[in-house]
Amino acid sequence: MTKPKVLISDKMDPNAARIFEERGCDVDVITGETPEELKARIGEYDGLAIRSSTKVTPEILEAATNLKVIGRAGIGVDNVDIHKASASGVVVMNTPFGNSITTAEHAIAMLLALARQIPEANRRTQAGEWPKKDFMGVEVTGKTLGLIGAGNIGAIVASRAQGLKMKVVAYDPFLTADRAVDLGIEKVDLGTLLQRADFITLHTPLTDETRNILSRERLEQAKPGVRIVNCARGGLVDEAALKDLLESGHIAGAALDVFAEEPAKDNPLFGAPNFICTPHLGASTNEAQVNVALQVAEQMADYLVSGGVTNALNVPSLSAEEAPRLKPYIELGEKLGSLVGQLEGPDVTSISVEVEGAAAELNMKPITAAVLAGMMRTWSDTINMVNAPILAKERGLDVREVRHANEGDYHTLLRVTANTSGRRREVAGSLFGDSQTRLVEIAGTRIETDLVGHMIYIVNEDAPGFIGRLGSVLGESDVNIGNFHLGRRLPDKHRGGDAVLLLTLDQAPTKEVQDAVCALEGVKKVRALSF
Repeated sequence: MTKPKVLISDKMDPNAARIFEERGCDVDVITGETPEELKARIGEYDGLAIRSSTKVTPEILEAATNLKVIGRAGIGVDNVDIHKASASGVVVMNTPFGNSITTAEHAIAMLLALARQIPEANRRTQAGEWPKKDFMGVEVTGKTLGLIGAGNIGAIVASRAQGLKMKVVAYDPFLTADRAVDLGIEKVDLGTLLQRADFITLHTPLTDETRNILSRERLEQAKPGVRIVNCARGGLVDEAALKDLLESGHIAGAALDVFAEEPAKDNPLFGAPNFICTPHLGASTNEAQVNVALQVAEQMADYLVSGGVTNALNVPSLSAEEAPRLKPYIELGEKLGSLVGQLEGPDVTSISVEVEGAAAELNMKPITAAVLAGMMRTWSDTINMVNAPILAKERGLDVREVRHANEGDYHTLLRVTANTSGRRREVAGSLFGDSQTRLVEIAGTRIETDLVGHMIYIVNEDAPGFIGRLGSVLGESDVNIGNFHLGRRLPDKHRGGDAVLLLTLDQAPTKEVQDAVCALEGVKKVRALSF
């Protein structure tokens, strides 16, 4: 068996390469290449391990014909086109915990440096001055810290700030009331945070929603005399507006470790009063650099060797032990979801995912995500297993998960039920030999087939001669039938009810072919399918 091949394209701890090799991967360490050089090389690799220097653009991904996983040794993935990676079937991982303490400590250090104007006092003292009267600082004890983002790093900053006897409020749409209580902080909206905070620190990724979250308008709404710290991502703060408000005195001070454009060798904030900065040092400690390098190597090797997924940004996480068992169920879930999506379109208002028998023992989240991704991908090609549950929630789609421990007619079963305003669509599938996916039921009709390639779904009155007429229409249109699967809706299988046909075709049926089938006597529904 060929070993997975990994490229480490940015400088990182040499133990990362050792871990890849110990886990059964071949690894090359080639750093400092130009985009053109990387593009020419990347096609031979299964994995790409990076830090912040390598830019994984759509052009790089187009050339990465064998790439299966990108691992970022660090948190931010601004340098990876995640949408294109998802569309290309490439898993994107980061290491959100390896440098959390380091980054949080840097934010606290910047906050204290702002409070006491340490950098400027140091500069002038070393220049031979004794400017004691020019530096009147503020205590942090009793002051209110406003967190924008209360995830892992934000939570550590909150803990450290509480140790300094600060009050902590937080704005984070994903922060639950219970989690806020556990952290000992108060959850507020952004407007309230701006009005109350004496210090503001940012701890959020850069997305379309968070870009310029501290815009000019919001900075002007902030409490006069506020001090702002950003050790998260450049682009979260309007830098031109920040400069103006520092000069006007509305903002008492600002400390930035990150900038909208880096390296920031020429920035409008340079020289602004009470402004301090560092060159993106948030994760720059010996401990953090070792941690993230080892963590990304372990995660990527687990995925390439055993299929385990940890800290992925575009697929649900799976342990190395779960992955082999869940893989066929994820494939089945995607197919059943796709079937429902193609039959019902975007009118689905609720969906139920039920597992029965052996499937009931598994982690349902990846299976449900696969069903939603399969269904919603028929409406939009930007859907993946990560964003599907989020987009389903935004649409107001009611998603339910149900487990049935007892076996029914099949030793393992996955059932998907979708409701629209006027219809209920139910499909079910199973695994044959624990790995081969099969549709076993559609709309109450027993029918066993694989969902693959080009298919056509037909509901017709169950009457003699229909199959012959259908065959003639397809033959006259030069459409070849690969497989033919028929089921009757009536339990007693008597004439007079409806029949369901699923045909696998050698090519996609044109609209003219579908219209010709639809015109046959007794046909009630025709739908072209693709898997």
